[in-house]
Amino acid sequence: MSLTKRVIISALLLLVSQLSAARTADQQALALFEQFFEEQVSLSPMYQTHLGRKTHYGEWDDISPAQSALYHRLNQDQLTRLNELDSSKLNADNQLSVELMRFELEQDINSYQWRDYNYPVNQMFGLHATVVSFLINSHQITNVDDATAYISRLQGVKPLLEQLSVNLKRRAQKGILAPAFVYPQVRSDIVNITTGKPFNQDASESSPLLADFTRKIDALEITPERRTQLLSDANQALLKSVQPGYQQLLTVWDKLAEQADTRDGVWKFPQGDAYYQFALANITTTDMSADEIHQLGLAEVARIHAEMEHIKKAVGFAGSLPEFYKKLQDDPELYYRDSDAGRAQYLKDTRVLIDTMRDRLPELFGHLPKADLRVKAVEPFREKSAGKAFYQSPAADGSRPGIYYVNLHDLSAMPRYQMEALAYHEALPGHHMQIAIAQELSDLPAFRRHGGYTAYTEGWGLYAEQVPKEIGLYADPYSDFGRLSFELWRAVRLVVDTGIHHLKWTREQAIDYFVANTPMIRDDARREVERYIVMPGQATSYKIGMNAILALRTQAQRELGDDFSLKAFHDQILGAGALPLSILERRIQRWIATRADEPQ
Repeated sequence: MSLTKRVIISALLLLVSQLSAARTADQQALALFEQFFEEQVSLSPMYQTHLGRKTHYGEWDDISPAQSALYHRLNQDQLTRLNELDSSKLNADNQLSVELMRFELEQDINSYQWRDYNYPVNQMFGLHATVVSFLINSHQITNVDDATAYISRLQGVKPLLEQLSVNLKRRAQKGILAPAFVYPQVRSDIVNITTGKPFNQDASESSPLLADFTRKIDALEITPERRTQLLSDANQALLKSVQPGYQQLLTVWDKLAEQADTRDGVWKFPQGDAYYQFALANITTTDMSADEIHQLGLAEVARIHAEMEHIKKAVGFAGSLPEFYKKLQDDPELYYRDSDAGRAQYLKDTRVLIDTMRDRLPELFGHLPKADLRVKAVEPFREKSAGKAFYQSPAADGSRPGIYYVNLHDLSAMPRYQMEALAYHEALPGHHMQIAIAQELSDLPAFRRHGGYTAYTEGWGLYAEQVPKEIGLYADPYSDFGRLSFELWRAVRLVVDTGIHHLKWTREQAIDYFVANTPMIRDDARREVERYIVMPGQATSYKIGMNAILALRTQAQRELGDDFSLKAFHDQILGAGALPLSILERRIQRWIATRADEPQ
């Protein structure tokens, strides 16, 4: 054999060896990602159910300090194992996964010092309400074993709420108490949960949990005797565990209410300023300071007001912008009748909007979600304190659809001219589009399919409100004004959230700013401000995320010119799962560079 042939063969063998090693390294990395994900999932029976699994199906999560410490040790251990990987041997996708995994683990590790700096029970969310919504919406019953697991979870409510009470009292000892306005609202929700049969046998209706359990087992093909026994067991669990569990929680809650005051910002906490800056960085995935976010909000409010002026003039209204807001509030033609028929019509019209958008999606996206989407009204037990609308993601295995919830408790808070923007944000092309596609990216590790970053997710939702306008939707100028009113709402959030938690604004001061600058009536503005108070920093994510996506789109259009494709851009934004904004920026810039280098 000639020297030349030997050299060529040797080089080929070396290349094959290198490719084999690279495959092995990538396979090892993927196996490690899956192992990490399963380790985290194994600690949460509730998340297992959320994923559509029926492992530990009759159990609740452990929310004790010991379990929190276990999560922390696991995060530290996983970071150590992750850092042992040689990323240089991995393909580009796996290198990104390593970067994301490291980002998440470091974020979780840094969060541990602030683990008690939140309100685990409040008027927006909390385990007191999650118990009920989880059983109703996530715990499916397709056989008797599932029904038995449901009863087991009912039996576990009392010890679960006892853990919650301990956590609330520990926070109170540290000076971390929800403001006074929260307590009566939560009290009302707890009372609603334990109203009706079997808690009151004279009641005309069943309690939310008994009604749900009855409906689910009635759909099973079982003997009357088995049905009777299951119902009897469920009633006993409701009376011996659920009712006393909530009664004990209510006793603790009422005592905490006596200690609460009217200071609304987290500046009142020990190291409150440091915590708030941490919360902003955690939620926005940027290094923007509270002052920078506040100034951005003021500038965005001014810009959107100017755009509103154009629409106001286009519809022939000669008064001021606040006067136009008042016209929108007072015009009965812009609202549904506050009746069962009005609520049914709202749901019907919302479904039409979503069906229309679904048909138009191929104009904006190449990759479409497979998961089904349904529209539901918020359940009566939580509608008084819940937000205007929200989205619940589908089960990963397709066993449960995505759900777009609309709150029809007060139709005066759900004007017709805001319906489009609301549906586009929460459903299509907003949260359902983004979350369902992420779950269906089978080539990605599980932690990326099911992970989330608020600035990315909510930034996409707000961006998704605007995109339909580009294909001719929002034909009614009032609906387009509704779109702007929602964007304005998110811009005001930047001002108000930082105002409350950084500049020490009072609740009334924040409400006054809202009413003066948006079409919101005062009661809606109050609910909004109260949300920001109990979820510090979260409200800033929407506008910051939207602005980041718009800036990347502008850059891509400028650099690619006629070669820019909106469909391709959207597929790039959604095609890697949720990302921190800094990593999203690098991804899109690499895509721009690749497209620019392609031969024309």
